[in-house]
Amino acid sequence: MHDIRFIRENPAAFDKALSRRGLAPMSAELLAMDEARRAKILAAETAAAAQNAASKEVGAAKARGDTAEFERLRALVAEKKAEGARLTEEAGAEDARLRDALMRIANLPLDEVPEGPDETANVEIRRWGEPRKMDFKPLEHFDIPAAKDGLDFPTAAKLSGSRFVVLRGAVARVHRALAQFMLDLHTSEHDLAETWTPVLVKEDAMYGTNQLPKFAEDSYQTTNGWWLIPTSEVTLTNSVAGDILEEAALPLRMTAHTHCFRSEAGSAGKDTTGMLRQHQFEKVEMVTICTPETALAEHERMTKCAEAVLERLGLPYRTIVLCTGDMGFGAQKTHDLEVWLPGQNTFREISSVSTCGQFQARRMNARYRPAGGKPEFVATLNGSGLAVGRCLIAVLENGQEADGSVTLPAALAPYLGGKTRITAEGQLV
Repeated sequence: MHDIRFIRENPAAFDKALSRRGLAPMSAELLAMDEARRAKILAAETAAAAQNAASKEVGAAKARGDTAEFERLRALVAEKKAEGARLTEEAGAEDARLRDALMRIANLPLDEVPEGPDETANVEIRRWGEPRKMDFKPLEHFDIPAAKDGLDFPTAAKLSGSRFVVLRGAVARVHRALAQFMLDLHTSEHDLAETWTPVLVKEDAMYGTNQLPKFAEDSYQTTNGWWLIPTSEVTLTNSVAGDILEEAALPLRMTAHTHCFRSEAGSAGKDTTGMLRQHQFEKVEMVTICTPETALAEHERMTKCAEAVLERLGLPYRTIVLCTGDMGFGAQKTHDLEVWLPGQNTFREISSVSTCGQFQARRMNARYRPAGGKPEFVATLNGSGLAVGRCLIAVLENGQEADGSVTLPAALAPYLGGKTRITAEGQLV
């Protein structure tokens, strides 16, 4: 959420930053709401002051036997009390209207973020690994003989509909091994604290990490008001909601492996084949809570943590900076990691790592206390480390062989009882 004080003091800069995202100027509209809210607050305070002044005079009028003045003042007290209550209620409504408007406006991009309307303006900053040369036509993951029996889409459709999958046998075990490998790497080498969180959250948590109010249709809600998390960014970040942390305790670096749920609203017809875009999937998420001054350094660090997963698995990838028109709603700056998929002959997103500045913290009222100073809002960051299902796709496609088998990354062998291949018949050997 945006700081209305910043907008009051920097309306032109606010509008300019919005324009870099392709958004129309909004400062005038927001400041008009703010002025209406402040006017109601001032009027309510004026009415309260008049009520208090009249209340003090009531006793004096009664003491001197001035019945007419006593009745007039008593009526004035009642009038100002009712007026103050009405104005306070109206001020609350104006405040809620302004807060809702501020919550629906995307975060401001950092100056260093490249400007552009869409993904065509994203900038590649580095690349790792060389796509393996195959002397046969590479297949997409769902057509590889070794994986065909392990990716059961018909049964999933019978159970749940489209964009679900049932994993079986060797494929299911590799999927599990990938999540365990990621968690072990992040906790043992990257100094992230393993965390287990619920997948059902209160509405406030969804507001805190900007899924609400603007993106309600992208998530699932239960009949009793809980929301299914789209990623454990929601739970990990909101774990500090309402807190005042000591600066010495920062940064907090956390990771969690959870099921994630997304309705994929607005993506009809996109990536409908295979398991690239699912309603239910698993992800190992990374979240950092830090001081605003250290956020950019933490962003680079977190990106390196995600890159390390791909490098240990031997999966070629590239890292790009998203332009202003392709960044997520809550991000100030985002790095996307795109893994090479030979079956599609292209790079596809497997991780998105974003710094949000104080945007989410302001929504959650998450603060820290600098040494000797007043509480300030923390900075929050989140990123995939990685999406487990997409990593499975990359492992299958990059490891496929001409005979229909799949050679698995050596890093997974300890999690697979030393086994290194899935045969064309779907056996782990």
